[in-house]
Amino acid sequence: MDSLITAAARALAVGDVLGALQRVGLRDDPPALALRGIAMAQLGEHPRARDLLRRAARGFGSHEELARARCVVAEAEVALAMRDLRGSPRTLAAAAAALEARADRANALQAHVVALRRWLLLGRLDEAAAALAHLDTRGGPPALQAVAELAAAELALRSLRTAPAREALGRAQAAAEHAGVPALLAEVAEALAALHRPAARRVHEGGEQPLNLGEVEALMASGALVVDACRRGLRAGTVWRPLAGRPVLFALLRALAEAWPGDVERHALIARAFRTGRPNETHRARLRVEIGRLRALVAPLASIEATARGFALQPRDGRTVVVLVPPIGGEQASLLALLADGAAWSTSALALALGDSQRTVQRALAELETEGRVRSIGRARAQRWLSPPLSGFTTILLLPAALPFT
Repeated sequence: MDSLITAAARALAVGDVLGALQRVGLRDDPPALALRGIAMAQLGEHPRARDLLRRAARGFGSHEELARARCVVAEAEVALAMRDLRGSPRTLAAAAAALEARADRANALQAHVVALRRWLLLGRLDEAAAALAHLDTRGGPPALQAVAELAAAELALRSLRTAPAREALGRAQAAAEHAGVPALLAEVAEALAALHRPAARRVHEGGEQPLNLGEVEALMASGALVVDACRRGLRAGTVWRPLAGRPVLFALLRALAEAWPGDVERHALIARAFRTGRPNETHRARLRVEIGRLRALVAPLASIEATARGFALQPRDGRTVVVLVPPIGGEQASLLALLADGAAWSTSALALALGDSQRTVQRALAELETEGRVRSIGRARAQRWLSPPLSGFTTILLLPAALPFT
């Protein structure tokens, strides 16, 4: 084995990027290109790193499939760091299969973790959960275990399962401490802090009460009739009625829930649902139709009774009514709350859920993207919007530690 390549790989393994570059910085053979690409990635020069790794993979060719597969995995991780998600998952899957066939478990495991993180960034939570279910990091590098546990915590938090998230973050913290990677430790600390930040506000007659994720989860499991203005729906125990695509019905439901146990005047309901201060007979007829639709939707959980003034919400089985709203006010807060589930939303779907024009939503999304509070994938009609991941994505790149070039 080339002594300079060996020394450069060892330098990268201990974080000595400049030492590695001193040994291979002027070489253009495939092993040197691969290590230079790793060094550039660790310095944050991701476009240059990806170019070097691609050149290395081409240089290895089909006759050195193991080394080429390692370069493909490293390039995929660099693409994640660049938030470039255009590549085909088949290429990464083929590289993982090649690594497994040649008993390179560490880099094969790395490939599977990269695929998992990619699904998370795409907002494909079902695919991410399936990938996580088949992932076994036992015996793998501690840094890789930490990243996998961070991904598990992310999935759990998106679905409001704080106990599994805490357990995953505990394992991530132990693995990150074992690995001794400061960036990983910082990410674990940030994810743990998210558990204690306000995630919603409970609105009641006397005012508002901020709730963290654990308190929101407990409220959802309490059996109360929860009108959730964060995710735009109605929940009672395990029953969930999504209303993100039916903004008029949700506006009526929220108005009735906020007035519970009292009623709401018809004019107030019309103004809230149809955004008009001058109702006419058309609005009154439409209100009757929409109330009928809402009655049918919530029938297993509550009834909507007509009163002398208007309508009142009557939950079944003695349930209490709770209204949850985003932790901060304003339309931007509603956007952020809708995106908090980690799924990918189109602009038109967001506009429908909020009852605003697409142009208004586009302006708000552009402002939030500039602030780094939302992100987009795709272009034109295929563009989708997501919230940032709850934790960062440290680039680990196992290639230098397990790249026995010959």
